[in-house]
Amino acid sequence: MNAPLGSAPVFFSKPGVVCGAGNTVEQLWTSCICGNQSGIDKVRSLSGKDFFVAKVSDNVLQKTAARFDTRLIRIADAALRQIDDVIACAISCYGSSRVAVCVGSCDNGTELSFAAHKQFVECGAFPTGYSLEMQGADYPASFIAEKYGVTGATLAFSTACSSSAVAIIKAAELIKSGFADAVIAGGVDIVSDTVLLGFDSLEAVAPEVTNPFSKHRRGITLGEGAAFFVMAKDDAITTTHIKLLGYGESADAHHMTSPELSGSGAANAMSAALKRASINARDIDYINLHGTGTKFNDSMEANAVAKVFGENVPVSTTKPLTGHTLGAAGALEAAICYTTLVHNAGKTDADVQLPVQMWDGVRDEALPFINIVSKGTALCKEHVRICMSNSFAFGGSNTCLILGV
Repeated sequence: MNAPLGSAPVFFSKPGVVCGAGNTVEQLWTSCICGNQSGIDKVRSLSGKDFFVAKVSDNVLQKTAARFDTRLIRIADAALRQIDDVIACAISCYGSSRVAVCVGSCDNGTELSFAAHKQFVECGAFPTGYSLEMQGADYPASFIAEKYGVTGATLAFSTACSSSAVAIIKAAELIKSGFADAVIAGGVDIVSDTVLLGFDSLEAVAPEVTNPFSKHRRGITLGEGAAFFVMAKDDAITTTHIKLLGYGESADAHHMTSPELSGSGAANAMSAALKRASINARDIDYINLHGTGTKFNDSMEANAVAKVFGENVPVSTTKPLTGHTLGAAGALEAAICYTTLVHNAGKTDADVQLPVQMWDGVRDEALPFINIVSKGTALCKEHVRICMSNSFAFGGSNTCLILGV
């Protein structure tokens, strides 16, 4: 007897990834286990102020045939090219009308805003070819549909830092509900001056590289990047056995920019993901934390993790390596969890490797203890088969993904 459609698994392909910590998922994995922070460097904003930022190397970005060939689109394209073969296979297997697109992003083309508006103020007209459509939340998703000629649902998500995690959840729901057989799912974001100066105005940007969960933490380090998967109803095209086991969402709507401090919204999302996956907290082998390095996020997330999991599950945040990639963070960190599962397949005890957290190691005694995997941490894991990824956003949009084999 066939299982009900809603309970059927959804499979992940290999991810296409580009970010400050690596131009492929393998390079990213090496950075994650070695603690390589070389992709983070100082950049000067239009205001003249310097910020630490994890930038994508211009060397991997190519001109595209997009209607609006922006830097954001070139970053997305650099990640998508890595899974061209899987996308082609999905179209061949299921047909273009059965392949959908779900993309999370926040900063769509604002790299062009300052120059365009400067010309408008000075000359009374925008530059030739400038269009607000290139800044529309839908354009990254539309670009992907146009690039590959797929005609399934094309959906865009802009829920701040949870955007691409939400896109992955909705991709799974499209497949489970029978609206699509495969979905190109993920996210992309850039670090424009609009973003840098906006977060700086909130006093949220650290003057040094971010130092999450430390007593001395002072804020975020921004980053840019993209990560995309093909998600499918079976593993015939993904060629892996890695599945989205569960997911959870909550909306605490506590404040426009501040999380709910007790962590109840985050805990609700994690608990919902565990329930949907039909597993217990003790079954999680590793959690990739949201871990932005701000005073309030780290406090509420430590509270939530301690409430749901206690002290034992290994955790780390990889944002000191990749920077906070905003709308792309959920997909990028899902890719890290995916690779954690791939590289630990069949390994036990001392052979297990988990993404390390780069920080000063000075715990904030005001926070509950969580089991942070620091560089040099001795691991003794029987196996790594199930990983969780957290993404918590402005406005209280809380998401949690559980990947497993």
